[in-house]
Amino acid sequence: MGIRIYRPTSNGRRNASVNDYAELTTDSRQKSLCKRIKKAGGKNNSGKTTVRFRGGGAKRIYRIIDFKRNKDTSPAIVETVEYDPNRNCFISLVGYQDGEKRYILAPQGLTVGQKIESGAVVEPKVGNAMPLGAIPVGVEIHNIEMTAGQGGKLVRGAGLSARLMAKEGEWATVILPSGETRMIRVECRATIGGLSNPDYQNVKIGKAGRMRHMGIRPHVRGKAMNPVAHPMGGGEGRANGGRHPCSPRGVLAKGGKTRNPRKNSNKRIIRRRKTGRGQQLVL
Repeated sequence: MGIRIYRPTSNGRRNASVNDYAELTTDSRQKSLCKRIKKAGGKNNSGKTTVRFRGGGAKRIYRIIDFKRNKDTSPAIVETVEYDPNRNCFISLVGYQDGEKRYILAPQGLTVGQKIESGAVVEPKVGNAMPLGAIPVGVEIHNIEMTAGQGGKLVRGAGLSARLMAKEGEWATVILPSGETRMIRVECRATIGGLSNPDYQNVKIGKAGRMRHMGIRPHVRGKAMNPVAHPMGGGEGRANGGRHPCSPRGVLAKGGKTRNPRKNSNKRIIRRRKTGRGQQLVL
């Protein structure tokens, strides 16, 4: 795969680049695994805006992804590698011996015709899904469950992979792409390999119009607004806000903790992704 750079025929083209999608094998989708989703435009069920600067964009059809990978009875054959407009990594259509078809997240190196399996007694090959307790230490993994049977929650972005570092008793230690070191129960499943489309991070959007196609509207600075619209608005001339950066509702934007301290999963973090002055959480 690679990045294709446009000829500089305009300012937008000069700074834009796109993925060449060399790995994709088809441009059609499995309609039985697709459904239409209604866009909310950043609004909740009451019609109030909860996420600003969202709306519009190209229509997308959602692909139903098998994050659980819980079909242990039969192997599957990879039929296609496809583009998914709802995520930045590629997906693969796999067919089982009983005729069932499912979409999975496509890891790097997965090819059409390859056989993949799920379960505790399969080989640790790329694309196979296994409990952490059955995966050898040091192997790259993705689509990791946090609760057994819930489906993969961690490491699902393009080009990402985590690494299984140790296993002790009922817990496995995993280093996530963010640098966070976390303990996860050994019965939770993960898929072998790193995810596809690693060059996604090198794509340059180039112009505002492409962001509008993604459903992202222009982001207005708070200090450029009137004081009735934002706490940092107003002032004579080019005022610099006059206070620490905050949201339109006055919530501090920098330095404040946004993570819920009462989350049960917090107890299983050995090292946070941002330690800050050498701080480390030890169990």
